[in-house]
Amino acid sequence: MKEPSAVADPPAVVDVAMPLPELNRDMEAALLQSEEGADVTFEVGGESFAAHRCVLAARSSVFRAELFGAMKESTAGGGKARVDGVEARAYRALLHFIFTDAVPELDGKDQETSSMAQHLLVAADRYNLERLKLICEDKLCKRIDVSSAVTLALAEQHRCPSLKKACMDFLYSPGNLKAVEATDGFEHLATSCPVILRELIAKLVAL
Repeated sequence: MKEPSAVADPPAVVDVAMPLPELNRDMEAALLQSEEGADVTFEVGGESFAAHRCVLAARSSVFRAELFGAMKESTAGGGKARVDGVEARAYRALLHFIFTDAVPELDGKDQETSSMAQHLLVAADRYNLERLKLICEDKLCKRIDVSSAVTLALAEQHRCPSLKKACMDFLYSPGNLKAVEATDGFEHLATSCPVILRELIAKLVAL
């Protein structure tokens, strides 16, 4: 008979099947969609959105300052808060991102998706949601075309350096610039961001 080994044989490796993360799903279904426990309602563009102030405050420093500061009394007990300057569809997407960290509204590749990205970028900047803002910026950087004059104005007004560079690079081509000049967006750029227009002209002259 052999003497017993001083070192035991290693146990067989057993893999445990791990389910997918459930937090985002639960936050969306149990809170955002069901509205159970919601304690604040926002009126945006004729639509109402119920939400949970603790979740909003945890995700956005702006919401935290508003809901536990200036708007605390007026929204207590489920009071309503009116929001101007944001489209209802963009606000809905904003809340969805806050609760789930996902933006399915930006999965498309059509012009409607680009429009949503523009509106959502403005809302993200307003509520200091930097990750959402960068997601929108990245989406718009991949959709630069003759409508980029409006996008360039957004990039300048909301401090998006990568988006600004993508637009400027597109406009450095005389052919692209001529096409953009024929759009209504170019007039908007000239009146809202004249400094950018002068910067563009100066760089074109230097080429």
